[in-house]
Amino acid sequence: MIKNKVNTFIISSLLFVNINSCAPKIENGYSKERGFEGNISLSGAFALYPLVVLWSEDFKKENPNVRFNISAGGAGKGIADALSGMVDIGLVSRDLHAEEIKKGAYPIHVAKDAVICTINANNPNYSLLKERGLTQSELKNIFINDKYKTWNDIDSRFTKDPVIIYTRADAAGAAETWANFFKSKQEDLKGVGIFGDPGIAQAIKDDKNAIGFNNINYVYDLKTKKVMPEIDVLPIDLNEDGRISENENFYQTIDELTDAVSNNQYPSPPSRDLSFITKDKPNNLLVKEFISFVLKKKSQSYLLENGYVPLTELLMNKELNKL
Repeated sequence: MIKNKVNTFIISSLLFVNINSCAPKIENGYSKERGFEGNISLSGAFALYPLVVLWSEDFKKENPNVRFNISAGGAGKGIADALSGMVDIGLVSRDLHAEEIKKGAYPIHVAKDAVICTINANNPNYSLLKERGLTQSELKNIFINDKYKTWNDIDSRFTKDPVIIYTRADAAGAAETWANFFKSKQEDLKGVGIFGDPGIAQAIKDDKNAIGFNNINYVYDLKTKKVMPEIDVLPIDLNEDGRISENENFYQTIDELTDAVSNNQYPSPPSRDLSFITKDKPNNLLVKEFISFVLKKKSQSYLLENGYVPLTELLMNKELNKL
């Protein structure tokens, strides 16, 4: 009996050694026999989430042995997850803070988009708001100074309905970027805190007196290129002349708006870079290959149709040189 057990153990051990010696050697997500394989985990900004899903699907077509785990939870979560090693790549939609860079946050810019001011499409002052817009200082008095309690406080022609402000409850790149437009920080923003971009868009759709801010992709329908029902963009009176002039009126379609972002008609902030961050310079071959894939012309070519602004060839090469 003991002899049989010993023989069984020897045979099992030999089989184990044989199987493992035949298995492809995977190093940093790559093997000569099977190419790139393994898992890539990403988390962070709602702004980047739809685009990363598209990129991951295309990457898997070329690399079928690669699996992705992608979650949206805000830029702050993406940075924290990347720095703690919980994910390979953090999705970021704001500038990094000095302390984050000191902890090893390594940014690679992959696209550009914008944060826009949003209102309910049934706002009682809708027509006049679209005609005159609001200036940067008026928006600051709403979102930072909490100066206006009714719409009539902004303009005597407006109704006396209350101004209901919505902001982000989570650590969000959109909120940080919108606050930066007023030279402030996210924690300075006033209003009812709502989690996530879809959440704040829905809150604005549900409240006729609402005002808030969103990433482009949560306001426009990518099929029609126009704004979704029940929500609309509040134009910014950039030259503060009391009306929305022709060169300030670029919100009719998503294509008009992304063009305005691309040629700097729409200011930065609230337009901003969208970035991947890793903990220190990436050395995993699979992660580097995915980032390189994202920075290729083909991967950048369908950004405009999906509501993003692609990098120029010069910027693509600059970011590739970081790898």
